[in-house]
Amino acid sequence: MADLNTSTPAEAPWYAAYPPPRTTAASLSREKLLQWLQSKKQPGRDFILVDLRRTDFEGGTIQGSLNLPAQSLYVILPTFYALASKAQVKDVVWYCGSSQGRGTRAAGWFADYLEDRGDFSIRSWFLDGGVKGWAAAGEEYTEHMDGYDASVWAK
Repeated sequence: MADLNTSTPAEAPWYAAYPPPRTTAASLSREKLLQWLQSKKQPGRDFILVDLRRTDFEGGTIQGSLNLPAQSLYVILPTFYALASKAQVKDVVWYCGSSQGRGTRAAGWFADYLEDRGDFSIRSWFLDGGVKGWAAAGEEYTEHMDGYDASVWAK
C-alpha cells in the first residue's frame, strides 16, 4: 500500500544560495525620495532607483526605476557597481513590494560590495515601506509612478 503522507522537503528560498548581507543598509523614507523627484533630481543621473520585483510588478513602478529582479542581483553586483561607479552616482535606492525582504537584502549586499572595495562615495539605501507604501501614500506619490493601476493597490 502506498504511503499517502509522504512529503517532499521544502525547497530553499532563492536567496539561500548566497551569503546573508553583513551590512544593514539605511532606509530612505518615501518623503525623502519624493523630495528628490520633485526637486528635479533625475533617476539614472543623480541616483539609481531599482525595483527588485520579478512577477509582482503589476500596478506600476516608481518613475525612473530599473527593473532588476532580486533573484539575479547577487551575481551581477560587479557589473552593477561598475555602471554606478562610472556614472558617478552617489545613491542607489532598492525596493520591492514592502522592502522587508528583497529590498533590505539587496541594499545590504550592495553595501557589503561597496565596503569590500573601500568605496564610500556611493550609498546603498532601501526604500522604507517599498512600493506598497509608496502607492498607499496618496496621489502626491502615485503621480510619480509609471503604469499606475489603482485597482491593483485596492486589493
